[in-house]
Amino acid sequence: MDTTLRDGEQTSGVSFSTSEKLTITQLLIEELHVDRVEIASARVSEGEFKAVKNILNWAHENGYEDRIEVLSFVDNGVSIDWMVNSGVKVQNLLTKGSMNHLTHQLKKTPEQHFADIKYVIDLANKNNIVTNVYLEDWSNGMRNSPEYVFQYLDFLTKQPVKRILLPDTLGILTPKETFDYLSVIIARYPGIHFDFHAHNDYDLGTANVLEAVRAGANGLHLTVNGMGERAGNAALASAVAVLHDFVPDVEFSIKEDSIYKVSKLVETFSGIRIPSNKPIVGDNVFTQTAGIHADGDNKNNLYFNDLLPERFGRKREYALGKTSGKANIEKNLQELGLKLNEADLKKVTQRVIELGDKKEIVTKEDLPYIISDVLDSSMYEDKVVIESYVLMHAMGFRPSATISVKIDGEKFEESAQGDGQFDAFMKALALVYLKKDRCLPKLIDYAVRIAPGSSSDALCETIITWQTNEKKFITRGLDSDQTVCAIKATQKMLNII
Repeated sequence: MDTTLRDGEQTSGVSFSTSEKLTITQLLIEELHVDRVEIASARVSEGEFKAVKNILNWAHENGYEDRIEVLSFVDNGVSIDWMVNSGVKVQNLLTKGSMNHLTHQLKKTPEQHFADIKYVIDLANKNNIVTNVYLEDWSNGMRNSPEYVFQYLDFLTKQPVKRILLPDTLGILTPKETFDYLSVIIARYPGIHFDFHAHNDYDLGTANVLEAVRAGANGLHLTVNGMGERAGNAALASAVAVLHDFVPDVEFSIKEDSIYKVSKLVETFSGIRIPSNKPIVGDNVFTQTAGIHADGDNKNNLYFNDLLPERFGRKREYALGKTSGKANIEKNLQELGLKLNEADLKKVTQRVIELGDKKEIVTKEDLPYIISDVLDSSMYEDKVVIESYVLMHAMGFRPSATISVKIDGEKFEESAQGDGQFDAFMKALALVYLKKDRCLPKLIDYAVRIAPGSSSDALCETIITWQTNEKKFITRGLDSDQTVCAIKATQKMLNII
């Protein structure tokens, strides 16, 4: 079960819109092939109600109603009314899984809590709503009050409940505890469906997922990019890769080659950036940096493991920097369709290392410029030059740009308005390229930062990611003015294409 839209939305600062929730749900079910999606909590807000209703309308039209779930509460039937009105057919009922929570939060006896739970389950049945039950703080319950947990499970396994959901609510379990606790419970209650819900406070979420499955858990709760409260939940991408490679007899439906696509969309909608070193989906995790590794890949793939990037719809890359060797340079030149003799390759490698020492970032697209500089060649001179521009931004008027661009010696001038100065610049540039009967790449990411290694705001760096039909690539610009940075990065792009 994916709970990105419910538990994941508890990530600080994240709130998905109605349309974003529907889009993510559609991708999770139809693209990624997730079995179930927990989309919301009951009673949260009017906006949440509309989002749930919208998703359920889509689910009803496509036969997915039994795969859409909502967190509900022991509230004397208020949540049930909410679900009936929104069309939800499956509730995940939040109950107390530790004596500590029961005593100090609800201030009730186990018998009182069980009676309240039974009332909600019976009411759900009358309304044709399937019930799964969460044992909140179950992991602390097993540590500190196991007699209560077993008393509760003795009661719960006699109720008309489809699944029992065991969360490590505060992310406190070790892998050994996860295996031991689940093994005891599964042996004691054979034939009952148990889900495990891991949090990642000690960075043990994926390890605990692995041990839960080895102990016999029937289902897992995961989130895209490991989103969730505090340190987040167990990440779907990592869990799928681990189970695929280390528990081969376990079956699941997830399409690995769709993970990265869905991950990037959730990153965009949530505004939470994926760390570049995050397993499976991080920008750098399939990038070899050390020259010896690139050399080893050329010699019988010595530095490959089972996590091949193609599994996840990605490809291996070779970074350029101070640890680069000739093999890294050669790998990147091959992709550009370029070949250098041994002496020239050595010169270019040395220049890349020098730039890396200065903390400058070198990309594959920079190589032609480095070659031109090092080898004193006119072969790679700029064919496109942005000669001049006027950018206007005044209160009460739309931003505008007038530009003069020289392409292969031919001069073009255009003006346009946009939502900002750079947007106006790009619209004017698009008009120039329309005259050349060419389209510009799509701008898919735009980031501005102080130059790496600098503690001054005198210079900033703009990093733009572009997408053509054939490839995705990055260009950078450096200047004291943010918009000028972007224009410099754009001129590099124009010459690359």
